[in-house]
Amino acid sequence: MCRINNAPELSVAVVDGDAISTLVAKDGRFTRQATAGMFYWDADHEEPHRRRKQVILKQYPELKQYFGIDTSTKYKVLFWVAVQLLSLHLLQGAPWYTWLFCCYTISGAINHMMTLAMHELSHNLGAKGVTPNRFLAIFANLPMGIPAASSFKRYHLEHHKFQGEDIIDVDIPTEWEGWFFDSRAKKVLWCFLQPAFYSLRPLFVNPKQPTKWEFINIACTVAFDSAIVYVWGFRELMYLVMGTLFGMGLHPVAGHFIAEHYVMNRGQETYSYYGPLNWLTFNVGYHNEHHDFCNISGKHLPDVRRVANEHYDEMPHYHSWIKVIYDYIMDEGVSPYSRVKRVTLKEEEFEAMRARGGLIK
Repeated sequence: MCRINNAPELSVAVVDGDAISTLVAKDGRFTRQATAGMFYWDADHEEPHRRRKQVILKQYPELKQYFGIDTSTKYKVLFWVAVQLLSLHLLQGAPWYTWLFCCYTISGAINHMMTLAMHELSHNLGAKGVTPNRFLAIFANLPMGIPAASSFKRYHLEHHKFQGEDIIDVDIPTEWEGWFFDSRAKKVLWCFLQPAFYSLRPLFVNPKQPTKWEFINIACTVAFDSAIVYVWGFRELMYLVMGTLFGMGLHPVAGHFIAEHYVMNRGQETYSYYGPLNWLTFNVGYHNEHHDFCNISGKHLPDVRRVANEHYDEMPHYHSWIKVIYDYIMDEGVSPYSRVKRVTLKEEEFEAMRARGGLIK
């Protein structure tokens, strides 16, 4: 990781030793007690990206030329789904150790790439119109074997608009995760179990009523899984499902889960990665650039950095997701608690959004 000594400091409520401080949210919506080792609470109540986007656009209005869709996304998705199906076909009858190796490497990498295609499409950056992006995301979801695309879109857009917002941003681990996974061995287990936490955490923290798109997603996935079992067999379905679990667990490309927002350099809550795995992940490593300009496709995020380089090159960033995972596990000062949280919504705003079923349906 590149560390800059004069990195800007967040105004956060951090408690040392056995001291206890209380953070009272607007209108008394929440009262949180912060003890040593718990979350970083942002006392200023503002995430950094909206303001930085305004500054950069004022300085570089030419960045607007990169707004909009990437028409190549659908071809990339189609190609990698085909490669995944070809790989499971060629592995029929392979020894268990060959099957397991390819499940981790090939299936894991491709299915994680498809989760990031879903990410790209959740921002409507793969086609013109919301509905085509929804269906393309469901198609990208098929080789994963587990329905996720429609629910992911609903939660992910809230993560962007309300980054760090208590309860709403379900990208942040629960207090139980921070309390339990407090040692190196347990953090290794936490990395393995990331798929479970990533999919189940929203159901406990901020549950939503399913919409027609979730049911369409489930129906398409069940039909696809049934076809895989009918044509190739149950082992081949497990190749897809286990590839998803491996690829989102303790896997090099899954390092972005930790790299994006876990506080490794106090004073910064979003980090970019400028390494070769961006080639497989729709440039999701350009994460500060992405949060600043979520209406620019991954294809052009390197252009954002190139044009506005003085806003990004001096920020702490990464060149290795494997090193991120290693540092997360080995550094006793980093844990699931190492996230910035804030409260910006009033009680009535929070309840109204939950009553609507979230930011979108």
